[in-house]
Amino acid sequence: MHIHWLQHVPFEGLGIIDSWAASCGHTLSCTKFWDGDGLPAPDALDMLVVMGGPMGVDDEVEYPWLEEEKAFLRQAVEQKRVILGICLGAQLLASVCGASVYPHREKEIGWFPVTLDSGAPGWIKTIIPSEFTAFHWHGDTFDIPETAELICTSAACKNQGYVIGDRIIGLQFHPEMNGEGVAALTDNCRTELISSTWVQSEQQILEGRHHLAAANTIMEKLLDHCARCAAGA
Repeated sequence: MHIHWLQHVPFEGLGIIDSWAASCGHTLSCTKFWDGDGLPAPDALDMLVVMGGPMGVDDEVEYPWLEEEKAFLRQAVEQKRVILGICLGAQLLASVCGASVYPHREKEIGWFPVTLDSGAPGWIKTIIPSEFTAFHWHGDTFDIPETAELICTSAACKNQGYVIGDRIIGLQFHPEMNGEGVAALTDNCRTELISSTWVQSEQQILEGRHHLAAANTIMEKLLDHCARCAAGA
C-alpha cells in the first residue's frame, strides 16, 4: 500500500504512523507545504493522511497553499480514497465536506479523557474503548458533516472525531503522537500554554507521556482498518 501524507509544519510529523507503515511494508511519500512541494494525483495513492498544524482552515492569505490543499482533498473525497485527518487535518476534511470550522470557546491542550459516543458505528466500537486519555492541542473545532457520524467526545469539546462511511476518519485529538512529537509541539507552541481549565502546564504535558501507549494502540488499530479498506477487504 502506498500512503501519501500532507505536512503543514516541520514540527508535526507522522508520529507512530511512520513506524507502523514501515513494519507493514507500506511505502510513504509526503507533501511539505511550507517547502513548496506539489501534490500527487489522488488516484496515485492508496491512502491519504492529513496532519495537524497551527494555522486555521481559512488562513489562505497567510498560507496560500491551503486553497490548493482543500481542492485536492475534495478530489480525494469524491474519488473515495481512504483518508485519515488528524487535528487540522480533521478540520480541513470537515470543511471540504460542507461543515463549519470555527474557534472553540477555549483551547484544549494537554492530556484529557475522550469518550466513545454511543451512536458510533459498530466497527468503531471494536477499535475505540469506551474511554481513554488522549493528547490534545487545538483552539478550533468543527461541526460534524451531514454525511458523517460522530464517534468521540470530550468534556471540553463535543466533536472529537467522526467517520464518513468506513473510509474517512477525522480525529481532533492526537493518537499518533510519540514522545518526540509531544516534546516538539511543546517546544514550538509553548506560548499557547496559558493556564486555564483545559490547558495544562508544560510539566503536566511532558509528565503525561505515559498515556501514549494506550492511545498508540488505538491509532494502530485504526490504521489496520484503513489498510484493509484500501486493499478492498
